[in-house]
Amino acid sequence: MTQILAIALGAVLVNNFILSQFLGICPFMGVSKKIDTALGMGMAVIFVMGVASAVNYPINKYLLLPNDLIFMQTVTYILVIASLVQFVEMFLQKAVPSLYEALGVYLPLITTNCAVLGVVLQNTQKTYNFIESVTYGVTGGIGFLVAIVLFASIRERLEFAVCPKSFEGFPIALVTASLLALAFMGFSGLKIW
Repeated sequence: MTQILAIALGAVLVNNFILSQFLGICPFMGVSKKIDTALGMGMAVIFVMGVASAVNYPINKYLLLPNDLIFMQTVTYILVIASLVQFVEMFLQKAVPSLYEALGVYLPLITTNCAVLGVVLQNTQKTYNFIESVTYGVTGGIGFLVAIVLFASIRERLEFAVCPKSFEGFPIALVTASLLALAFMGFSGLKIW
């Protein structure tokens, strides 16, 4: 149980995919202008990371490893992730068309989001079992959600802030993201007893 808690806290706070590992920066910067779109993107990433971890674990353990096809891991993982993103895209288009439109091009980009591929590859590298893999996938997605919603809330407030002309728009967003990453570095000393 302590191992699961350590994986969960590590994925959300200590080794946050965006703010510590710098994976998934494209949707982080692109979809974080409004909290509602950031929340939708975060939920989609949680779903894709969790299900990709659950689906890719048995594929790796029972198909790739026994048949000496380790070199096919990345290709296989990307195919599974692409299929899941297609499912999410079709679901959002039917169920929540406003969110589908708001996410725009960033929704299909979940397929190439290196955070999603990173969680599955790290599950393999760290030799997590099924429960640990799914925990790492879901909590990695929750960490993505926390980071993107925090950043979106700050960016919404920055719209009304007075800042130097040279910092308006994207430059102040980069400075804000770097300060948020520094704040999350405070969790790096977190120990689980």
